[in-house]
Amino acid sequence: MGRGHAQRVLAIHQAGIEEGEATFETAAPTWEEFDSAELGAHRFVALADDGEVLGWVAVSAVSARSAYAGLVEHSVHVHREARGGGVAGALLERLITSTEAAGVRTIQSGIFPESTASLALHQRAGFRLIGTRERVGRLRGVRRDVLLLERRSPVGRLT
Repeated sequence: MGRGHAQRVLAIHQAGIEEGEATFETAAPTWEEFDSAELGAHRFVALADDGEVLGWVAVSAVSARSAYAGLVEHSVHVHREARGGGVAGALLERLITSTEAAGVRTIQSGIFPESTASLALHQRAGFRLIGTRERVGRLRGVRRDVLLLERRSPVGRLT
């Protein structure tokens, strides 16, 4: 994923925000904000045959503290018209391959309980439910729960 994909990546992100079931964010970041927050080595786009971006996946560091090295949080977003065709699964698979090769030991994600398709996708990819963060954030005036999921790498460094 690079600057050439920025417009479509951010449009897909904004569409997910507007649907109200993907994130607590209320507006997509600028490309500069996105680019500085997401780790460049582990962000990917899925492209249609014509080069159009169908979806994307990216990770950010959970903390700058050395104790949390090897722990990242990810986001995966797919254009509404491309859902159900395996795009998100392929993106997650590519992300897992990339992070494991780099020694990342844990990928985590927070998902709204109502996002049943996302939960099923993550479980198929080897994520497990860690717990529920009850009413952890406010979206459109309503406090929402978030399920915390993680995937521990069988090959990542655990030290």
